[in-house]
Amino acid sequence: KMRISQRGVNLIKIFEGFRAKPYLCSAGVATIGYGSTYYENGVRVKLTDPPIDRIWAEQLLRNVLVHYEREVDAVTTDLITQNQFDALTSFTYNVGITNFRKSTLLKLINSNYRDPKIRTQFLRWDKAGGRVIEGLKKRREIEANLYFT
Repeated sequence: KMRISQRGVNLIKIFEGFRAKPYLCSAGVATIGYGSTYYENGVRVKLTDPPIDRIWAEQLLRNVLVHYEREVDAVTTDLITQNQFDALTSFTYNVGITNFRKSTLLKLINSNYRDPKIRTQFLRWDKAGGRVIEGLKKRREIEANLYFT
């Protein structure tokens, strides 16, 4: 079983940023802490929820990431490296497990995890609400670079 490294966690924290109070992310989903859309108990974040502190946000991120780690590990080839796993877990945390499972990115990884076209597939996921988001564009570039490191 692969686990995300601290490097991968830091990548997620940088791009998600910390928000104590619930807010709507660029995709219009209620979010809190470091990009969490639900709590450890599976309850979805609501805009009326009370603020959380950084300690809880860190704990929440780590607890929720276990689910993403399991999913990425379950659907990807066992040949991927730690950097590749970190990049894919960051990606999946952002776009969701269902989107990752249906993606051409995953199909390419499982047919040839070294395929250079994988980079292009990362970069395609730069939109929210139908428009390109600069932050997502940058995140995808960094995830693709980490994948190929």
